[in-house]
Amino acid sequence: MVFFWGVLLGWFLAMGIFALIGLLAYRRMLRLQQRAKQAERLAELGTLTGGLAHEIKNPLSTVHLNLQLLQEDLSPTNPAYSRLVNRLDICERETGRLREILDDFLRYAGKIELERRSVELNQLCEELVDFFLPQAQLQRVNLRLKRAPQPIQICADERLLKQAVLNLMLNGIQAMPSGGDMILAVSRNEKDAAIDVIDTGTGIPAAAIGRIFDAYYSTKKAGTGLGLAMTRRIAEEHGGRIAVTSEEGKGSDFRLILPLS
Repeated sequence: MVFFWGVLLGWFLAMGIFALIGLLAYRRMLRLQQRAKQAERLAELGTLTGGLAHEIKNPLSTVHLNLQLLQEDLSPTNPAYSRLVNRLDICERETGRLREILDDFLRYAGKIELERRSVELNQLCEELVDFFLPQAQLQRVNLRLKRAPQPIQICADERLLKQAVLNLMLNGIQAMPSGGDMILAVSRNEKDAAIDVIDTGTGIPAAAIGRIFDAYYSTKKAGTGLGLAMTRRIAEEHGGRIAVTSEEGKGSDFRLILPLS
């Protein structure tokens, strides 16, 4: 009798475990279906908006060209010459700015195809420091590189990775209008490699931390608000992520984290 009840209890326990496993599997399937539908909608939206942006660029190029032709046709003897040239310059600058916004949007919304190869992060950051140093000096920013003790090899798209780090460096230098210090630090642990872009700028308000990687969110007058969003997308396309710690009045540390394998 005891044996019978033991078998029955074991059967109920087994059925309960199987039911729980089935429920978890069902919920996971629903989540995957929702993600697939969302990805499909986003892909369709990206195609539509990308096509719209291309359609806008064509007449915008025509407007830009005709503004230049109008300026060439103006006679310096015209009493209103300087005023008209000034207005045409303003229109030309604004159309150029619109083209830049559209180009940034197309890069952000378009499909990213990674061209992976072996990349050594110390060398990559050294090249970025050499490239960025003149601009840093112009802004009175002391730029330094803190290399990792040993080479760090990852499999990544070098061009996109440089773009991501450069976006963080530009963001950091904009946060230091009166100059300051910027450090690029390369490190690793057992699973991940990291590139830290550290600045001594104005810092980020706590209320804004959760929004700074959103597309078109910006606290700056200049820029399109896509730099940090693009950096996050590049990190995620590589299977990595981006994190930030900041304190108002002291500066920020943007960490680009990438898998070693």
